[in-house]
Amino acid sequence: MRGLQGKVVLITGAGGGIGRALCRRFCEEGSQVVAMDLNEEALKSLPGELGASADKLSCLTLDITDHAAVMRSVALAHQQHGRIDVLVNNAGWDVPMQFLESDPEFWQKVIAINLTGPLNLHHAVLPFMVAAKAGKVVNIASDAGRVGSSGESVYSACKGGMIAFSKTVAREVARSNVRINVVCPGPTDTPLLRSFIGEGEYGKKIYDGLLRSIPLKRLGQPDDIPGIVAFLASDDADFITGQVISVSGGLTMHG
Repeated sequence: MRGLQGKVVLITGAGGGIGRALCRRFCEEGSQVVAMDLNEEALKSLPGELGASADKLSCLTLDITDHAAVMRSVALAHQQHGRIDVLVNNAGWDVPMQFLESDPEFWQKVIAINLTGPLNLHHAVLPFMVAAKAGKVVNIASDAGRVGSSGESVYSACKGGMIAFSKTVAREVARSNVRINVVCPGPTDTPLLRSFIGEGEYGKKIYDGLLRSIPLKRLGQPDDIPGIVAFLASDDADFITGQVISVSGGLTMHG
């Protein structure tokens, strides 16, 4: 991709499956990656997976739901690197259950991680990008936010909100040459999906149903996501903002 060499890239949820794949891809592209995650142990194991690219990685333990902590961490990253070129909001969390089985405490946790957390990151990062008159934000939402997903009602609401928020803020900061886009993974082989599918006959029926529904006849893998994210962060996507792109094996097709 053009223009990723030397760029400073902040990635949240860096310790998870998609997050690790994102860190690996940006490091391979020559970017300086700041990996952020609440799971300190997951972050510690990340450099060992990157081989020769590990020198391009730094790690910060961060609770994205804590606005003050986010402001401090982003300011520190900016101080250390002198710039922030790209933000990838990837962190997310859910426990699959029917809405009528859930309670307000659960709603608030889902909202805090999947919606408030990304808002905190935008609030901390965008002033630096606006001041620099340059920057790219790629928000990892979900096709659950575009078409809904049984058992993920509040999560879907957050991801739909993230899509609407991204389009709105993309309009607000476009005059400052800051571009914001959204990537929506479809069913992807991550711990979250595996917890949803579960085990036993019922889980196998869900799994088989997904495979029948996806035109490419397989689940997504974490490595299926970084390509489009890297493109949207690159100079090749300088004239793209406010867009939503699904990576779903054809399960969702939007015009």
